[in-house]
Amino acid sequence: MDARDELDQQTVTAGKAGARVPDADAPGTPAALDADAPDPREERERITQLVTGADTAVLTSRGADGSLHGRPLAVLQHDFDGVIRFLVQDPSEKTREIAADPNVNVSFASRHGYLSVAGTARLTRDPATIDELWGPAAQAWFAEGREDPSIAVLEVDGHGAEYWARTEPGAFALVKAAAAIFTRRTPDIGENRSVEL
Repeated sequence: MDARDELDQQTVTAGKAGARVPDADAPGTPAALDADAPDPREERERITQLVTGADTAVLTSRGADGSLHGRPLAVLQHDFDGVIRFLVQDPSEKTREIAADPNVNVSFASRHGYLSVAGTARLTRDPATIDELWGPAAQAWFAEGREDPSIAVLEVDGHGAEYWARTEPGAFALVKAAAAIFTRRTPDIGENRSVEL
């Protein structure tokens, strides 16, 4: 069997002529990924690394007209227990949107990969949580410092997440991506999984 026959066995033709879709059991497909899924503890560690490894996250909420609004927020937490926490100003447009519709998405990007978390948001003014998140990065956003009356904690209870975690260093990922151009195969430079939180 030559390389082309092997490629044809791993793909099926779908849609318009010449379009290729990976076979369900081919490496990197959802069926293949489920077969070797990590244990929940490993997934939680991977998600924690993706959350805490980012400097900025993008919070997406829904406006009164139904449009989606994405806003950058500083990542201040050092651990992940299923809840994502940000310091925000309240009142603000984002807190009004969340009061009307608490369903949000939070996305992260870092050198470790990418994470998208769907969840339900709520506001709190818990002093202990504010103290835990407070630091020089927060100081710039609150004119009156730690005692600013507009400080609130935005908590997002994650329901589900999808992540794309890098398992290859940057240089190796570039080499694999370049090789993929010639082999016409998707480069395997990381993991993609959907998980319930």
